[in-house]
Amino acid sequence: MKAAVVQGPGQAPVYADFAAPTPVEGEQRIQVAAAALSQLARARAAGKHYSSEGQFPFVPGVDGVGKLEDGSRVYFLLPRAPYGGFGEQTVVPAAHCAPVPDDLDDVTAAAIANPGMSSWAALVERAHLAPGETVLINGATGASGQLAVQIAKLLGAKKVIATGRNPAVLASLAALGADETIPLNADDQALEDSFKPHFAKGVDVVLDYLWGRSAERLLIGAAKAAPKLKPIRFVQIGSLSGGAISLASEVLRSTPIEMIGSGIGSVPASRLLASIAAVLAAARPAGLQVATRAVPLAEIASVWAQPEDGRRMVFTMS
Repeated sequence: MKAAVVQGPGQAPVYADFAAPTPVEGEQRIQVAAAALSQLARARAAGKHYSSEGQFPFVPGVDGVGKLEDGSRVYFLLPRAPYGGFGEQTVVPAAHCAPVPDDLDDVTAAAIANPGMSSWAALVERAHLAPGETVLINGATGASGQLAVQIAKLLGAKKVIATGRNPAVLASLAALGADETIPLNADDQALEDSFKPHFAKGVDVVLDYLWGRSAERLLIGAAKAAPKLKPIRFVQIGSLSGGAISLASEVLRSTPIEMIGSGIGSVPASRLLASIAAVLAAARPAGLQVATRAVPLAEIASVWAQPEDGRRMVFTMS
C-alpha cells in the first residue's frame, strides 16, 4: 500500500510503499479516507511526544476516518504501531472505532475529531464543567482553541474568555461564542495585569493549550486577583509556548487552584473515544466550525514543514 513513512529519527515522512497491515484478533482493518495533521501527530512523528513508540520505519498519524471491511464509516483512534492514519490502510483495536454520522463528510470529520475532543474531554472528563460557569481558554486562535470556544458554550458555559496572539483571529472569536478576549502580545507585567480583572470577576475553569509564559502570568494573576477560597480548575492540554514554566510555590498555596492534565494517559482511551463520538454527533446539529485544507497524501513531503495558516490540514488517500 501507499503511505507516509518515517524512516528514522528526526526524518520527515515521505510518500512510499509500506506493507499492508494484517489484523489480529480484536482488531479492525480500515480503508482510510482522510486523516488530519495534528500537533500530536507531528510530535509523535518526530519522536518528541511522551507517547511516541520509537519504532522505525513507521506510518505516522494518530487518527482518521475510513471504512471497515463491511463498508461502515468510522472514526478511528491510535492505530497499532507501526501503522498510522497516514496510509491507505491501518489496523486499530475494535474498541477504538466510533461511527461517523451520515451527514458529516470525511474531511470535516477527520478535521474536527481530535481538536474537538481536546476541549470536550477536558471540560467533561477532567473539569466536570457545570452549566453557568465561566471558562477561560488560553490559546484560542488555533483550530483546537476555536472549537473549545464553541464547545464550552455548547456544554453550558455562561461566559467564555479567549486569549491569543493573532489579532484578526482573536477578533473573529466573538462570532463563535467568545464573550471577551485577551491579546497575549504584551510584556510580562502587562499580560499579568490583563488577566487580573477577569479572575477578580470569577473564572471557574481554565483550558490551557499553550503553557509557557502566558500560563505562568495567568496563574500569577489568578493568585493575586481571584476571590479567596473560590476554586479554579486549571486544565493543561498543550504546550505550544514551551514545555516548562517558573512558578513560585506561594501561587498554589495562596489560591485554591487545582492543576489537572488532560490527554493520552490522564484520560482512558475509551473516554477519549466517547468524547470524539460526542463531538462528531454534535458537529452538524450544533454548527461546529473548523477551517480545513484537504491535501492528497502523495504531497505530504512538500507540505509537512509548512507553517499553520489557521486551517486544519487533512490528508486524503485518493
